[in-house]
Amino acid sequence: MEARLDRIPRGDVLQYLRYRGSELGGDSLAELERCETLLLQTARPRLVWRLFSLEEDGTLAGTDYLPAGDDIRAFLSDCDGVVLLAATLGAEAEALIRRAAGRDMAEAVILDAAGSAAIERVCDNFCADLADALAPRYLTDRFSPGYGDMPLSDQRALFRVLDISRRIGVTLSESALMIPQKSVTALIGVSDRPQPKRARGCEACGMREDCAYRKEGKSCGGN
Repeated sequence: MEARLDRIPRGDVLQYLRYRGSELGGDSLAELERCETLLLQTARPRLVWRLFSLEEDGTLAGTDYLPAGDDIRAFLSDCDGVVLLAATLGAEAEALIRRAAGRDMAEAVILDAAGSAAIERVCDNFCADLADALAPRYLTDRFSPGYGDMPLSDQRALFRVLDISRRIGVTLSESALMIPQKSVTALIGVSDRPQPKRARGCEACGMREDCAYRKEGKSCGGN
């Protein structure tokens, strides 16, 4: 399956911008459309994924990776398979946002919000393709390191198992944040039964007060 960025959902961009006003118009709408178009033209989305059987002890078959935390164990309790996913918009999108920050902070803020919406769209498209490929089996939502009580340090295991740095060029900082920033890692459960949709977003997360992503104005991808 290929990484697909077909569009950037406007409502998601406005949500990341914390926009609560009436419908956009005039110069504001034109600037938003310009930034979205520029990001679509610049981004080079890539992804890597693997499907694993889930062992009785919670480890992923063929690896020594045991996802940490009570929340992820509950999340996967009805699953016998797990997909590990990593996706990124690429270094090109990162450079675009960084250059904008040096000349026009308002443009940079819009591009940053559009980038967050864009990487989630890439992940949503992948999940739709995966659901079609694995039908009639069912998928859970995505669950990312740093969400709930899963420590952000679990990123390092995902990077090792998927060989993320070599495969798609994403690296980790010392604090386990991803570079480029518009990147996501996630676990997706696979089950024979329909899976309930969980509450999403920072307000539903038990780690919201201590979250390393929130402290840097970012998202773990669980929104």
